[in-house]
Amino acid sequence: MAGRGVQNPANRFLRLFSQLLLQSGDPLPASGTPPDLMYEMLNLHRGEFDDALELANLNHVVVRVLERWLGAMRVAGDFERAQWAEGALARERARIKATLPALASVCAAFERYGYCIAVIKSLDHWPDIGCDLDLYTDAEPAHVLRVMCRHFCAELEDRSWGDRLARKWNFRIPGLQQPIEIHVGRLGQTGEQIEIASSLLKHSRKVNVEGFAFCCPSISDRLMISTLQRMYRHFYFRLCDIVDSGSLADRHLIDYDALRSLAQSAGIWEGVATYMAIVSDYVESYRGLGLDLPQFVRDAARFGGEKIYFDRGYLRIPIVPQSVRLYGSQLAGTLGKGELRNGARLSLLPWLATAAAVGQRLTGSNKGIW
Repeated sequence: MAGRGVQNPANRFLRLFSQLLLQSGDPLPASGTPPDLMYEMLNLHRGEFDDALELANLNHVVVRVLERWLGAMRVAGDFERAQWAEGALARERARIKATLPALASVCAAFERYGYCIAVIKSLDHWPDIGCDLDLYTDAEPAHVLRVMCRHFCAELEDRSWGDRLARKWNFRIPGLQQPIEIHVGRLGQTGEQIEIASSLLKHSRKVNVEGFAFCCPSISDRLMISTLQRMYRHFYFRLCDIVDSGSLADRHLIDYDALRSLAQSAGIWEGVATYMAIVSDYVESYRGLGLDLPQFVRDAARFGGEKIYFDRGYLRIPIVPQSVRLYGSQLAGTLGKGELRNGARLSLLPWLATAAAVGQRLTGSNKGIW
């Protein structure tokens, strides 16, 4: 795995988390705890533990890491470090417990008004939940604003150029820590994906979480949304993406034929195949066995885990030439289907990314752009 050997604290913690989540059982058994992993956990001081916790939060694996950490410390009889994990785990679970009723309340409000709505991305990481709550609806923007502002007294946040292109709005609800991001009628960084969006609600399934029922995307749509986010927008993976998608494959929940058909229609099949190849290669680097991917997935992948590297808290994907080629393929496919308006939206992505990079360099922030 590119960059795996770089010795810095963050990379060290990422390797530790990867071992905990990919190499060990759940809960962590005493007989299955690798000696080098146990040694590292037993020799972290409090400051290092807090730094590691920050990286776990960035990668949306806090609960899963702490559950395994706690099990290991109890087996080792290190009650001090077990208490660190217990305290952090209790705080994170309290945050998540406060989030679910609010999320369910927003979904219920839309349904009462007769609008369909689905939770996208946010529940993919369960039992972890990320730093914002993502929803998708086909309701008109005016109706979305009415429900959020009138029913919840939500504050509408300023929209960036990217938000406007992607047709999404961000809200702050009083008393709720996480912002709520609602995608309306389109998906993708520039709102170019109407193919996936048009059938997302029709393909959705009910997911029960802690007594609440949520409408969530199908497995295929979930993977395509993850691909859009990782391979075509952010150009990095969180560790949760590896763990979540790898788990779907290990549990045989992915219909690869259906996934290929849908992704080809959306013009992102090569991106989806590459996404799955990266997940498989990363999993293999820690447990010695990758995912059982069909050969047609591997054949369609442009590259695999050998190209990714760790930097600034994430597993990075090279933009040039790897991501640029995927973008070019998507753009050509969109224009080839005669979707000129969506192609025009997609053609704005390099300019948007350039403006964001310049803004980040000049001001330290890409706020208002990306």
